[in-house]
Amino acid sequence: MTSGLDARIRLSRGPVELEVALTAEAGEIIGILGPNGGGKTTTILALAGVLPLEDGHVAVAGGEWEHAGARRLAPEQRSVGLMLADPLLFPHLTALDNVAYGPRSRGSHRTTARERARTELASVGLTEHLGSRPRQLSSGQAARVALARALATDPDLLLLDEPLAALDPETRARTRSDLAARLAPYEGVTVLVTHDPLDALTLADRLVFIEDGRVTQVGTPTEVLREPRTPYVATVVGLNLYAAQSDSSGTLTLVGGARLVTADSTAGSVWATVSPHSVVLHRERPEGSARNAWPMRVSDVTLQGQSARVSLTGPLDLIAEVTLASVASLTVHVGTDLWASVKATEVFTYPR
Repeated sequence: MTSGLDARIRLSRGPVELEVALTAEAGEIIGILGPNGGGKTTTILALAGVLPLEDGHVAVAGGEWEHAGARRLAPEQRSVGLMLADPLLFPHLTALDNVAYGPRSRGSHRTTARERARTELASVGLTEHLGSRPRQLSSGQAARVALARALATDPDLLLLDEPLAALDPETRARTRSDLAARLAPYEGVTVLVTHDPLDALTLADRLVFIEDGRVTQVGTPTEVLREPRTPYVATVVGLNLYAAQSDSSGTLTLVGGARLVTADSTAGSVWATVSPHSVVLHRERPEGSARNAWPMRVSDVTLQGQSARVSLTGPLDLIAEVTLASVASLTVHVGTDLWASVKATEVFTYPR
């Protein structure tokens, strides 16, 4: 039995038929991503014991918490820390007493619990706010209090369900950094559910994608960035992804009939990726070295800082990322007809 996490979760919740396997070593951070309704929160609730398993098991730190039909520890009997998007702090308690509540509920003496709370709040940089009530805290400070409370009971399993979702971008970046620093010495297993690719890529050691109740890809952030295996995963990591058949000459025939030329020589059933940065937009059919060029129509434009992501439809669906200067010079807006080109050396393939 693993000293970390070993779980196989099978249950039904509304339209979701969940069947997910998770393993992690002690000290590891697992990031769970997936579309809405795919089963991420259901997985968290099953690990916490809120939802009973129909089949499977949950084992943590060498102890069996649940085995469907044979054994089941109630949520309060599990060594779990939980942090949600809403900190859910007790409004009438100070930050110190909010954090001390966990150890107190587990039987610690008031003095011992408060001492532990002081230590935890110091570890997230809130020593000066021990006596502050939730209404006196910023959103980022409240999130750090919630994290301190979740860790104050020394849980074997820490469950973070969208812990930064309610924060504004600046506060989120600062709190993400604080979260990473606090989790570094934590010896238990952390399961982080998030919609934000940056949260997952910067905090997690391993990523698990759950779509329609099933695990569709598992890997380190580097592995997932290099080789996404579903359209959703490709969207998360910001790549165009196509299922294709490749011949030995480097010509790819995509599902739907469009063609791509690549410098790769992999033959057979492949995935092909194109970075949006590699897509060049033109008013007229381009001349030059690009071996892939298609007439396209703009279906959406999204601004991101000093660049724009341009969604294009045509022989294939394509996303380009271009500068705002290009948007202005090409008069890019929904309905604009353009040409898009991609060099063969910018099309990467790997086996399906």
